[in-house]
Amino acid sequence: MLLGDDAVARLQNATVMVVGCGAVGSFAIEALARSGVGRLILIDSDVVEESNINRQLFALSSTVGMPKVAVAAARIKDINPDIRVDALQMFWDKDTNPDLRPDFVIDAIDTISSKLALAGWAQRNGIGFISSMGAARKTDLSQIRVSTLYNTTVCPLAANMRRMARAAGMPDFDVVFSTQRPVPGNAAGHTFGSVITVTGAFGLYLAAHVLRRLTDS
Repeated sequence: MLLGDDAVARLQNATVMVVGCGAVGSFAIEALARSGVGRLILIDSDVVEESNINRQLFALSSTVGMPKVAVAAARIKDINPDIRVDALQMFWDKDTNPDLRPDFVIDAIDTISSKLALAGWAQRNGIGFISSMGAARKTDLSQIRVSTLYNTTVCPLAANMRRMARAAGMPDFDVVFSTQRPVPGNAAGHTFGSVITVTGAFGLYLAAHVLRRLTDS
């Protein structure tokens, strides 16, 4: 009723690939599935851990130890059995070059080198692309923005990516980021604290961007 028949048909005929099925990616996937995207390609190498339960849709007491892509695929099929789902349990790096040509790619990976490798792959293949910057150590949803990598501010992850992307001569690309300065706090190993309200909002912003691009006439 809101989008119209033509836009819904475009979504049903679209393929979106989401790389990273964790805190941000799980919410993007949920939104895409419930919005009628006809095919989803899911890529993630990890399994669900108990520590994921505070912020990841696919993390439940019943799914601990299971591959995230398998849990995601089952959930999508429960939402809409007609969605085609390709679940690939793999890690994306500079050598990854799958024979896939989705209409759009969402990057919800944590590792900067993998994020840049994915962006480069999408650019070389002329595929629409948007990337999530750092959502950890943030609490203020009102400071989430959609921009391009070279126009980001404040976010430390984006700053590192800008430097590396410029050094590699990469064209600019769309991102979701926050202008909030990271909240001080101790990291557990290399993991920073995060809250579902922010990580979930990042995922919904990513999905909204893709849905808008797919339905633009």
